[in-house]
This record gives sequence, structure tokens and C-alpha cells, in this order.
Amino acid sequence: MTTRNQVLTFASLCLLSILFWWHPLIATLALALANDAYTHILLIFPLSASLICFDSRCQDSKYLDAKALGIDPQPSPRIGAALLVLALLLGCYARWGMSATPDDVRLSLGMLALVTWWIASVLWCFGARTVRSFLFPLCFLFLMVPIPEFVLGGIVEFLQQQSALAARILFQAVGVPVTQDGIMLSIPNLDIEVARECSSIRSSLMLVVTTMVLAHLFLRSWWRKVLLIVAAVPLSVAKNGLRIVTITELGTRVDPGFLNGKLHHRGGIIFFCISVVAVSALLWVLRRTELPIPRESRVPSESLGN
Repeated sequence: MTTRNQVLTFASLCLLSILFWWHPLIATLALALANDAYTHILLIFPLSASLICFDSRCQDSKYLDAKALGIDPQPSPRIGAALLVLALLLGCYARWGMSATPDDVRLSLGMLALVTWWIASVLWCFGARTVRSFLFPLCFLFLMVPIPEFVLGGIVEFLQQQSALAARILFQAVGVPVTQDGIMLSIPNLDIEVARECSSIRSSLMLVVTTMVLAHLFLRSWWRKVLLIVAAVPLSVAKNGLRIVTITELGTRVDPGFLNGKLHHRGGIIFFCISVVAVSALLWVLRRTELPIPRESRVPSESLGN
């Protein structure tokens, strides 16, 4: 069972991290509140904490002892100290050694150092077994690191190009004549540009985050988890294409107001929900293909209570 000293040491290390990385934390929070591409960051820490609690309960229901929580009575101070030093060096370099580097890159490196410090603190105080037990929730925290602008720009461009392609395929499927030139689509009496705002970067990243959580909660084999997470990318592109086609068809056949109305600017949640349904359907199929846990491999709670 964990000791009071371990908890106090861990709390002290976390407090130190907040004091040292206060400015990157505030800058990341402000970025997440102001920029749609980083909204998902607001969910990462609460989700990680919830997943740790969930994993703890699942393990506790199996073993009914302190070890089920992944607590190692023998911490790993050497590896933990090495990672703490590495995180501190990265943090110092991001703050004082990158004066000529763009601010977004410095922020990303600073947050990377902070998350590394947190994981190293767990390793230092509670041991390698704890880190292994909660590996996914801990690594999930790396999604708090803001994506640098040069990387984000490439992702947005990819989504623009592929969304235009998906929309062209859907237009052809419903019998609408269409031509494509990069991110430009032309249908009779209307030219459509899949602009940066139409890439749906926020909902795409939200879908990836949602899929990662669902895969962790409901799938056991690693390759099924990877398959589900990877599938979120084409599903996100298909969702963007469906949104473009739906708004365009409503605007050309029902009311031109749809082209610049609420569905255009605030209807992303509708198509996000459609993509979540598609992910859930794939999850159901993958879960059905997993073999059930053999009854003899389950440890009866009564025998562990003795």
C-alpha cells in the first residue's frame, strides 16, 4: 500500500511543476479557449484522471488489494530521477535556450517537458508497476502538448484536400455533376472552396480523442485498438465531406440561406455525432470478434479476500 511519504513527495513534485511551468500552462489554457484547433486540450487532464480512476476500480474489483491499484511498494528512484532531470532540462531549454524559436514551438516543448515531469514523478514515487498499470492514461496526457503551427498547418491542409475529395465522391454518388481543382469544387451554378475553417480540425481532433478513450475502455487487443483509432481519420474526412455535400444540397435545392446559415457555422456537432455513431458501430464489430476471457483465468474475489 502507498505510504504517506510517497503521496506527499508526489504532491510536492506536482506543486513544483505548476510553479515552474506556470506560464506554459496558462498560455496553453488561453490557446485552448481561443483557438478551435486546440479545444480538445481542455478535456485531456479530466479524461486522464477519470481513466486512472476507472482502471483502478477495474483492477481493484479483480484483486481487492492495494497491489491491484498498481502501487509498487518499491519506487523507481533512479529512472524517475533521470526523467525528472530530463524534463527539467527540456523546460529550462524551452524557457531560456530558444529565444530565436517561434513561441508556439517553445510552448510545445515546455508542455512536453511538463507532462514528462508528471510521468517521472509517478515513476519516482510509486514505481514502474504503477506506470505500467496506468500507461494509457499517463501517456494520454501528452495530448495536452499544443501542436506546433507548422505541423497543424500540414494537418489542416491534409483535411482540406481529403475533405474536398470525399465531397466530390459524394456529389458523384448522388448524381451531381462536379469537378475538383485542389480544394475547389465546382457544381452547376456554384463554386465551393474547402477553406481552412471547413477542414473541421476541432471536430476531427475531438473524434480522435473520443476514439482513443473508447478503444481503451472497450477493447483488449492492441491491434484492434490501433485499427479503431486509425479508422477515426477516414471517418473524420468522410464526415467533413458529408457536411459539405449536405449544406450545399440544402442551399441549392431548398434555401440559399443554408450556405451561410447556422448549419454551416454551428452544425458541426450534428456531423460529429454521426461520426461517433460510425466509430461505435466499428467498435461493436471489433468487440464481437474478441474472444471472451476464459472463466478459469478469472480470479474469484472470495479466494482473494482470504
